[in-house]
Amino acid sequence: MSYEIKQHDKFKFIEEGEGEVLLLLHGLFGALSNFADLVEYFRHKYKVVVPILPLFDLDIFHTSVGGLEKHVQKFIETRGYNNIHLLGNSLGGHVALVHTLKHPEKIKSMILTGSSGLFENGMGDSYPKRGDYEYIKKKTQVTFFDPEKATKELVDEVFEITNNRIKVIKIIALAKSAIRNNLGEELSQIKQPTCLIWGNNDTITPPFVGKEFNRLIPNSELHFIDKCGHAPMMEVPDEFNKLLEGFLDRLKP
Repeated sequence: MSYEIKQHDKFKFIEEGEGEVLLLLHGLFGALSNFADLVEYFRHKYKVVVPILPLFDLDIFHTSVGGLEKHVQKFIETRGYNNIHLLGNSLGGHVALVHTLKHPEKIKSMILTGSSGLFENGMGDSYPKRGDYEYIKKKTQVTFFDPEKATKELVDEVFEITNNRIKVIKIIALAKSAIRNNLGEELSQIKQPTCLIWGNNDTITPPFVGKEFNRLIPNSELHFIDKCGHAPMMEVPDEFNKLLEGFLDRLKP
């Protein structure tokens, strides 16, 4: 199902449904399609919002975790959202963490899945020669437990990004920013209820990363999903949505 991409000032986003805001932040190679099953499941009970993060549109000095967080902060202010359930996958989880630490007042809860912020394996130490489709296909497949989940459409999307010199420079800048921006010493300050949903077979942010987040974030709960990699909401949407629904239901008065 495709949703209308709305525009408000400089912000592009999807907004579906009514109720408390469930705000979703995608990762470095992410797109709106990553959350298709999640949007469809929750739009009947929540206002589900997915901003398109300007991964390639910020100037190089602001192409960082902090630059993306500022974009999210301005988006939330512009739209007037409150009592937000903030969910992030991969780099989106990192942005969610930084935002919650800086602006906790509007965040009701946080959900992290395969989040960076403590440790992550990137695309690798070196980028291949542009045009190496098979390499990009293998790297995209690593995101999932089941390599078949890396559809041709998804691999084509990643290939297009890595085949553009400017986009590659910005991807590297964001990846380096994520590695530098380690939040280990700050996580104890997070007061919001936090749900950690992790793939047991995640090789990018392995299971020990989920356990460490759980140890460091005071009011957090951790759930592992078997036969699942770095993007549980894409690979096992039914199980992911049930875990998320249970967490959100427990927060209701």
